[in-house]
Amino acid sequence: MSLKFAYWVPNVSGGLVISKIPQKTGWSFEDNARYAQLAEQAGFEYALLQTRFIASYGAENQLEAIALASALAPVTTKLKLIAAVLPGLWHPGTIAKAISTIDQISKGRAAVNIVSGWFKGEFHGFGEPWLDHDERYRRSEEFIRVLKELWTEEETNFQGDFYRIRSAPHKPKPHVVPPVFQGGNSAAARQMAASVSDWYFMNGNTLEGFRSQMEEVNRLAAARNRKLNFGANAFVIVRDTEEEARQVLREIIAHADPEAVEGFRSQVQFAGKASPEREGMWANSNFDDLVQYNDGFKTGLIGTAEQVADRIIELKKAGVDLILTAFLHYDEDIKAFGEKVLPLVREKEAALLSASAT
Repeated sequence: MSLKFAYWVPNVSGGLVISKIPQKTGWSFEDNARYAQLAEQAGFEYALLQTRFIASYGAENQLEAIALASALAPVTTKLKLIAAVLPGLWHPGTIAKAISTIDQISKGRAAVNIVSGWFKGEFHGFGEPWLDHDERYRRSEEFIRVLKELWTEEETNFQGDFYRIRSAPHKPKPHVVPPVFQGGNSAAARQMAASVSDWYFMNGNTLEGFRSQMEEVNRLAAARNRKLNFGANAFVIVRDTEEEARQVLREIIAHADPEAVEGFRSQVQFAGKASPEREGMWANSNFDDLVQYNDGFKTGLIGTAEQVADRIIELKKAGVDLILTAFLHYDEDIKAFGEKVLPLVREKEAALLSASAT
């Protein structure tokens, strides 16, 4: 399978780094419609819309993911729109209907990312109960099971610990059963991915770190007679020389917002310590890593177009199926990625295929 490429939709203000460095990245609908069209032209297959309701890590303004996905659907033609949703603030029956509606608008381009939640402030702010770590993942697993039954069965009956569905029909059915994405690094997250999800997103990491995660999740999935696809998060900086790219990275970190980064660190460490393993997705992240809040710098897509393409091929050879990208200046960086990096990746993929056939 050819590598797939996705980008983080900046539907939250502040861009994709917790930094006060000047960024040519907006968060409005008009901005995001333009980015989506640029991404389609550049060769991206997926767009991931973030879920956030209350400001955190310096992101003052937020557009809701499902509503924005429905607005982006008619202004795009190929891009698959992955709307992130948060069980506990949504009901699966409501989300099944919303995603099916986006599927109808987009003619089969809807997808969903289930976020079990690390930000306690949103639940408390809206007066909703905050569950223990593993309970949040148990709820998410039930949420996904309900979604899939509503999308595929004539009538859904579900009796779980969190949801009760009684003889519920669901029409119209989606043209294509929307793929379910999820992230999370805990044992509970990996078990859930192996049990019910279609795609497993991984925070930025080393090649060895990615391999270790994929091996474990694959082993868990095989025990359930299932297979998953894997996505790796990466912040991309492509410049004419490696030194120019590294200098951009140094400037992003030098302009980091320390208060917002530390606030983010405290929230995610609190969430991680609630897991039985006493650590979460960001347990091994230092201050510089957390400036890109999904560890995107760690993946190493920083350098010349050739260097970045080579690194992407190494990720492919390690077992990664999709690269989830983020950029500093969305208009120019998406365009440059499509013009300079993707053609090299496709050439190198073809060479790999040819070599394996001989």
